[in-house]
Formats: sequence, structure tokens, C-alpha cells
Amino acid sequence: MAGKENQVTGYLLFSLGTAVIGSLQFGYNTGVINAPEQKLRSFFNDTWVERYGVPITPGVCTIVWSISVAIFSVGGMVGSFSVGVMANRFGRRRSMFLVNCLAVIGGLLMGFSTICSSYEMVIAGRLVIGLFCGLFTGLTPMYVGEVSPTPLRGAFGTLHQLGVVVGILIAQIFGLEALLGSAKLWPLLLALTVAPAVLQCILLPFCPESPRFLLINLKQEEQARKVLVRLRGSEDVSKDMQEMKEESAKMAMEKKVTIPELFRSPLYRQPLLIAVMLQLSQQLSGINAVFYYSTGIFKSAGVKQPIYATIGAGIVNTVFTVVSLFLVEKAGRRTLHLVGLAGMAISAVLMTIALLLKDIPVMSYMAIVAVMLFVAMFEMGPGPIPWFIVAELFSQGPRPAAMAVAGCCNWTANFLVGMSFPKLVEWCGPWVFLIFATSLVLFFIFTYLKVPETRGKTFDEIARSFGGDRPPTSSSVEDPPASGSAATTLPASPVKEKVPLVEAAPAPTSESTPLQDKAGSTAQESVERL
Repeated sequence: MAGKENQVTGYLLFSLGTAVIGSLQFGYNTGVINAPEQKLRSFFNDTWVERYGVPITPGVCTIVWSISVAIFSVGGMVGSFSVGVMANRFGRRRSMFLVNCLAVIGGLLMGFSTICSSYEMVIAGRLVIGLFCGLFTGLTPMYVGEVSPTPLRGAFGTLHQLGVVVGILIAQIFGLEALLGSAKLWPLLLALTVAPAVLQCILLPFCPESPRFLLINLKQEEQARKVLVRLRGSEDVSKDMQEMKEESAKMAMEKKVTIPELFRSPLYRQPLLIAVMLQLSQQLSGINAVFYYSTGIFKSAGVKQPIYATIGAGIVNTVFTVVSLFLVEKAGRRTLHLVGLAGMAISAVLMTIALLLKDIPVMSYMAIVAVMLFVAMFEMGPGPIPWFIVAELFSQGPRPAAMAVAGCCNWTANFLVGMSFPKLVEWCGPWVFLIFATSLVLFFIFTYLKVPETRGKTFDEIARSFGGDRPPTSSSVEDPPASGSAATTLPASPVKEKVPLVEAAPAPTSESTPLQDKAGSTAQESVERL
């Protein structure tokens, strides 16, 4: 335990905190649009009257409002799919710096929409902000995972989700009528996202680049060592360096992994399926439906001050994210995810009962308890775990592409739930949450049968948990032309690592030197080609 404490330095916490500002913005922009809905609809009508001399029809107003909400997810899909290219081209830190330009542009578009009498600026601003958030949902977990000490990677991985829920809570509080949710101040509420973007741009130059990116992508070994020394607070970073060197050598023997190859290769098929299904379990659980419409749910259940109950749910959301931060390295990823899915399924059934029997006074309290329990169970597992488990299932090579695919699936599911939930409520009424309960049961079964526990596992143990033999990665050192099907790797590392799912036999000792030379030259050639 003391070893873990020695690895947590002030500089590491500063770097992680700076990166998580992007997660906070994602949460803020997810929740900020709900409070000023009626003010925005009034603005759409006023703009329409000013242009055409007649009020906007309710149908057109709803379409404009729906586009304003949903376009955020469309931007997120595009942004998340671009993470891999940007992270590899500019690096993790520089990418975060550049992406903040989008937050400034989007915030200013929405902030000046009333002055320019243009609801199109609100839509354009939401699209740009969505693009920004889509990129950060990949960049933040990637950076956090790569600078964190291996024993604490899971705990620090939950910081992304903590940033998201804190952002949602801030948006709910600032959206109160007494603060920025008024008819005059709602443009400032939407534009406020510019402030953390500027703050992060000021702080990022004092943060290090990912040491994995420096060593594995740029081959700057000495610079990577200096960064690790400062992050860990110790001159002895040999274990971290050895782990990264081994991963670099393995990458040198693998072909460059693109998104199409990620789908075609049987090597990555099962971990990719797991990564995608965990992301879908997060969104298709119904959590966004509860977040988007929690005020309406409380109102339907007879709660007199529903907005404050919603803020209470946001506080529970934040508290249980902190709880999961301490549990994830003790209980394990798989266990917490299963507990979260089961708890959410039970909560969804309770929510259905409370809404069906809302005429009974006590049911309003049951609705509050059900929503709070639903949110708490979400943050125990399905909230934080899908974001960082991708980084544990994939090595440095396929990791950006895998995170892009997983992130795009998350945003797509987010978009579909946001668009379909109002219609589902019309058709199903209170029974709608039974649909989510069913999907939660199905994801529970999938997780129980297919998802391995990655806590404390070496890459060999993770690979074995998927079953089957690992395919070869490159030809042997002694006879490249004749042994294209033979696998060649480095000796096994004593350090536990969550790296490639590629398995191979240990190389003979006598070949260790030429193998290292080969790995180094291959890595250098790949850099030159880039």
C-alpha cells in the first residue's frame, strides 16, 4: 500500500485534474440544455415572429427544439470517431489544447444567439460543442490511463465519470431560475462552457505529455523517463519503463491497426465486442432518459418541487461516483458492473410501480427513492467502467482506434435514446422503464458470461480469459521468409500489465539481443513511414 501512496504525487494529481476539466465540460453540456427549455422555445417563437410576422407553429417549434438537443449527440459521434487520428497525430496533451478551441467557438455561438436573433446559432453551437465533447470522451480516459500508475489505473479511470457527474450537477444548479436559468440569462448559461475551456488551456502547458506516447510513438526514451520521474516522485521508474519498452517492442512486431482492421482481425474481435457492449450497457440502461426527464418523472409522481429532487439525484450521482473510485480496485470491474446492472434493473421496476400508482401519496417518495437508487447503481459500475476498460483491453497500437469505435457506439446509443424516449413515453406511459429493465437483464447476462475480470491481471491472463490460441504477430528472427506463421515475442515481464491481447511464447535467451535490435529497427521504420 505504501508503494501505491508513493506513486501519487501532487504533480500527478494536478495533471489528472487538468485533464478531467474536459470531462466536466461533457457533463455540463449534457445537462445544461434541460433547464432553459421553455425559454429557448420562447426565443424560437420570438425570432420566427421577427422574421416572418407570424408565430411559430407548435410542431415546427418542437422540431427546432429536438434538433437543438439531438445535434449535440451527432457532433459527439463525429468527434469520438476522430479521437484516434488526432491523438496519434498531435499527441494527447496537444490534442486537448487544440480541441478547446471548439468549446470557445460553440460557447460564443450560443452566447450571442439572442443578440443576433438567430436560433440557427444555438443549433450550430450545440453541434460544435458536441464535436468537442466527443473528442474529449476519448482523450481524457486515454490520457488518464497512460499517466496513472498501473496499480491505480482503475481508480483514477473513474475520475472521467466523476468529472461528468460534477458537470451535470453544476449545470442543474446554475440552471435554476434564481441563477442563470432566467429568460435573460440563459444565453450566458449555455456560453459558460467557455470558462473551463480557457482555464484548461492555461493549465495544460504545465502538464506532461503522456510518457507512453513519448516512448512508444515518438521514441523519446529519455524524455519519457523524465516525465515518469516527475509523475511518480521517484528516480526509480524502471518498472514503468520496462513495461512501456516491452509494449513498444510488441507494437513493432504488429501491423498498424486501423479501424477496419480492428473489425476484421479475429485477434481483437472479442475484446472489441466487450468494449462496445459495455458502452451500450451504459446508454441503453436508460440513465440518460432519467437525467433528461427526471424533473418530469418527479412531477408525474406528484413531487411538489421536482427541480430540487432532480438536483438531489445529481448529488447522489456525484457521491456514488466517489464511492466507486475507492471500490473499483478492491471489488473489481466485473463485479461492480454486475452489481450496478442488477441494482438498476430493480430500480427501473420500482420506478414503474411508483408511476403506475402515483395517486397513492406514498408513491411519490417511492419514485424519489427509485430514481436515487437507479442513479447510485449506475455510478457503481455502468457509469465509470465502460470508459476506462477499453484502455485495459487494448495495447497502445489498437487503443486509439478501439476507443474511437467504443466512443462512437456510446454517442450513437445516446442519440437514439434521446430521440426515441419521448415517443416511447407516449406509447408506453409508465411501462417504458420495463423496456430498460429488460435491456439491463440482458446486459447482466452478457457481462456474467463474457466479460473477464481485468483487475490485477497480466496480459497473458487476460488473453487466456478470452479462450482460444493467440494468432501470430510477426515472423521469427532467425528465418523471416520461411516462418511467417511463427510468433516471436520478448521474455515475459514480471510487471503486471494491461496491454496487448496478443499472446506468444517466450523467446530463447540467446536471441534476446537480436530480437531487441529487430524490434528497435522495426519501430524506427514505422515512425519514419508516419
